[in-house]
Amino acid sequence: MKIKPELLAPAGNLEKLKMALIYGADAVYMGGKAFGLRAFSDNFDEAELEQGIRFAHSLGKKAYITINIFPHNNDLINLPDYLKYVAKIGADAIIVSDPGIFRIARQITPNLPIHISTQANNTNWSAVRFWQELGASRVVLAREISLADIKLIRQKVEIELEAFVHGAMCMSYSGRCLISNYLTGRDSNRGECAQPCRWKYHVMEESRPGVYLPVQEDERGTYIFNSKDLCLINHLPELIASGLSSFKIEGRMKSVHYVATVVKAYREAIDSYARSSVSADDQQKWLDELQKVSHREYTTGFYFNKTTAQDQIYASSSYMQTHDFIGLVRKYHAETGMAVVEQRNNMKVGETIEIMQPGAENFVQTITQMFDAEGNSIQVAPHPQQIVTMPVARPVVPYAMLRRPEIRRERA
Repeated sequence: MKIKPELLAPAGNLEKLKMALIYGADAVYMGGKAFGLRAFSDNFDEAELEQGIRFAHSLGKKAYITINIFPHNNDLINLPDYLKYVAKIGADAIIVSDPGIFRIARQITPNLPIHISTQANNTNWSAVRFWQELGASRVVLAREISLADIKLIRQKVEIELEAFVHGAMCMSYSGRCLISNYLTGRDSNRGECAQPCRWKYHVMEESRPGVYLPVQEDERGTYIFNSKDLCLINHLPELIASGLSSFKIEGRMKSVHYVATVVKAYREAIDSYARSSVSADDQQKWLDELQKVSHREYTTGFYFNKTTAQDQIYASSSYMQTHDFIGLVRKYHAETGMAVVEQRNNMKVGETIEIMQPGAENFVQTITQMFDAEGNSIQVAPHPQQIVTMPVARPVVPYAMLRRPEIRRERA
């Protein structure tokens, strides 16, 4: 049996945390209401942080808390109390970018493991060894290095190494960008990035105000900073062989459907590669799954070559997906074959749906009947989070997801 790396998933809120772990993640990373680089995800208040950590530990899994902003002086005022709280509630590690936060954490919570964030831009073995010698337990490598770089770093250091395998890419060195600050006043290095790298840009010549010229001769304009999304699902053997300890999925601001689908695909892939039982059909199945969630076109990033124009998207900043998430199973009654479903998108009797659940094959069926909470037969469930009951073709478990295939489209 090959050594399997940890599968680390994003948790933007408590529901996403539960879905990530139920669908196969070994650990999650999440942020409180302060000190994290995803200020516009839901994030966790103190009670939710405790609940999330308890849930992870109840499954024998881990929870890491992000404290990865680049702080200014006033950000440090409440940091000691927050660190004490995070240690008290049993976080398995904190994720840190800034040496100042690292220093205070070592003083205040010396027994709390520290992971060095990708925001610290570690691109060489000497930088990684620097953090090792200071007492860090893991370094999340910069997304801007190659697989060959990772292998050399692994040979030179004795510390856990983590790397991203899936999700959005940044046009700057792992987030060190001031475009958002300049254009919107929102500090990307303190969790408030407005993602102006995804916007459409034109050029205006000084003597012709109001005349906007496309940077690229294309009637749709151009998105000059807009990267494709990272996807390494079919390159996991090389990553496993490189000695990485953890495979990280990006996406604390992504949907529940995104988190569950991506985690399940990578869980199956990691387990299959560890057994050396992977076929071309398996690889295609995982890629097909990753097409079902909202995403940009995929790239392998910096892992195998320097990036080129082929790793960017110049015509649009839209997302694409092949399926809509329409319902979440809350209960299943084996004696009747009926599932209690919480509606997440308009669904109707007669529609063909796919049901995905952890640890089992997806299956397709038609919605033949639906009943509302009072037991009345209904043809459509139009209300958000409406509770309906319907027959399902196979047994399902809580947190199984209903999704509706559709013609492939782009989403703004």
